[in-house]
Amino acid sequence: MLSRRLWKGWSKPMRCLRLTTILLLMTGSVFALEIAELRNGFTIPHRTRETRNGLVRLYLDDQKKSFVDVLPEDVESYSSEPDPVVPPLLPPPEVAKPAKSTGQIVNEASEQHGVDSDFIHSVIKQESAGNASAVSRTGARGLMQLMPGTASQLGVKDSFSPEQNVHGGTQYLKELLERYNGDAVKALAAYNAGPAAVDRYKGVPPYRETRQYVNRVVRDYNKSKQKTEKPKEKSAEKAKISPVAPVPADSASTVERAAR
Repeated sequence: MLSRRLWKGWSKPMRCLRLTTILLLMTGSVFALEIAELRNGFTIPHRTRETRNGLVRLYLDDQKKSFVDVLPEDVESYSSEPDPVVPPLLPPPEVAKPAKSTGQIVNEASEQHGVDSDFIHSVIKQESAGNASAVSRTGARGLMQLMPGTASQLGVKDSFSPEQNVHGGTQYLKELLERYNGDAVKALAAYNAGPAAVDRYKGVPPYRETRQYVNRVVRDYNKSKQKTEKPKEKSAEKAKISPVAPVPADSASTVERAAR
């Protein structure tokens, strides 16, 4: 134990200071190279030590400004403790960006692939009703109902990812529009029934499902265009690719006639 003679020899303020230091060392977490294990069960972590006037002086810091003197016989043993490894400072975690809305994704796909955003919206509405998790009875998936084989050809790895699906579906629409020289009716029919069927029948195949599909998409597209265009500009199409001309009010549907 600490020497009583040494303890009595300290002034009262010094004893308070030493006691506070020792208590902090015994109860706190101090980084040290060595630990003096005393016979009374206490331990004193310290950086270095030396013998002075028959006492062991334990330096508590590298600058040797703070120390504790103990009798050699009060020390039972010394042990080494490596300096703790300070982990590197990690950058603050990135704040997760809010998920993009379908509208944002469609606008980006429209800009990138040059297909009218209203046209893309109309296809999505008919294909999945805006359900990114939709799966058809034939296995088509996602917002624009891409078949696994088609998705693979378009480089879409996850058809349930709204962003991948819309970009892949829009790219496919653009390819079909280019294939049929901007004829949106044929492009829509090919999107639904496949290009082979359109090529075979040289137009919209005589499939009830395909004809209904084309009619619904075009009607929805024309309706959206009539809402956004000014009265004097109803005939002006501002889209980069003009899929379908606006349907006259007195006409049942240009697509219905084309599909017959």
